[in-house]
Amino acid sequence: MYDALKPALFTLPPETAHGLGHAALRVAQDTPVAEVMTDRLTVDDPRLETTAFGQSFPNPVGVAAGFDKNAEIPAALAALGFGHVEVGGVTAERQAGNPRPRMFRLREDDALVNRMGFNNGGADAVGPRLADADVSVPVGVNIGKSKSTPLDEAEDDYLYTFERTRAGGDYFVVNVSSPNTPGLRELQDREPLERILTTLQDAGAAPLLLKLSPDLGEPAVEAAVDVVNDLGLDGIIATNTSVRRPDSLDSPHRVEGGGLSGAPIESEATQMVRFVAERTDVPIVGVGGVSDAAGAYAKIRTGASVVQLYTALVYEGPTVARDINEGLLDLLERDGFESVEEAVGVDVA
Repeated sequence: MYDALKPALFTLPPETAHGLGHAALRVAQDTPVAEVMTDRLTVDDPRLETTAFGQSFPNPVGVAAGFDKNAEIPAALAALGFGHVEVGGVTAERQAGNPRPRMFRLREDDALVNRMGFNNGGADAVGPRLADADVSVPVGVNIGKSKSTPLDEAEDDYLYTFERTRAGGDYFVVNVSSPNTPGLRELQDREPLERILTTLQDAGAAPLLLKLSPDLGEPAVEAAVDVVNDLGLDGIIATNTSVRRPDSLDSPHRVEGGGLSGAPIESEATQMVRFVAERTDVPIVGVGGVSDAAGAYAKIRTGASVVQLYTALVYEGPTVARDINEGLLDLLERDGFESVEEAVGVDVA
């Protein structure tokens, strides 16, 4: 069905098409349609169950931050068969984000470029909505810095959002790697990063993860992983979108500024999962170019406990989680694994 609708959807601006899909899911999650979606799209098999950072996941395939910025449809996304949903990025202040157009399809490359700029309703609006949500899978909260907050006050900004969303989140992600907020990536340096993370740790117990940029050089990645290890964080997300543009890109939209996601960064993101896994024992969430079972499996074998996707929802449609999970079962059986947990990190020396 999605293949029939996709040509019409792709005539619309990407953000408009996203809004229509979002609205349809928002309506569906409060009707019996959600039960039908769950029955048809959820792969219920104990071999897919896994645990990471204190959470139990029915399967390893999740929705990355950015798809549901305001925590309006986490239950509907769970009904599509995803094993977890990450909402946000949420900021302390309500933000309109960057001017439109700010999202671009690179159809020739199965990719997106976005420069959204953390557009969201703010922590005071998202927090209560999230607390009231009835979701059958773990829900993560991706926390970003408000654009107007000076870098030297970032820890208080992150803390404000954390405190107002804590009641509804199962885990929390410190996002200092989005390319679309001026200066944000400077917070990946050790001193400001430690300041932010220790502030959140001191605020109370909750699984806390750090999201890394794929554009960091190896020394910077090692330094960030050292911080995670030294502070005893609960996990790492590898990776965010990339500001780099591979020479292989064919779409004319490759010149647009913002973060690149989708197929062109798949290999690079998987390599970062491996690089991180070789340097830490904390659970890793693998993100970047996941669109099929083979891609998800590659990240799992190189160290990811769970994976996330966003761009694949645009190109593959609402059956993508089911398709990946069914394919993962075939791959696990082929390679003699009794569970997805057995396959995590088997390719890491």
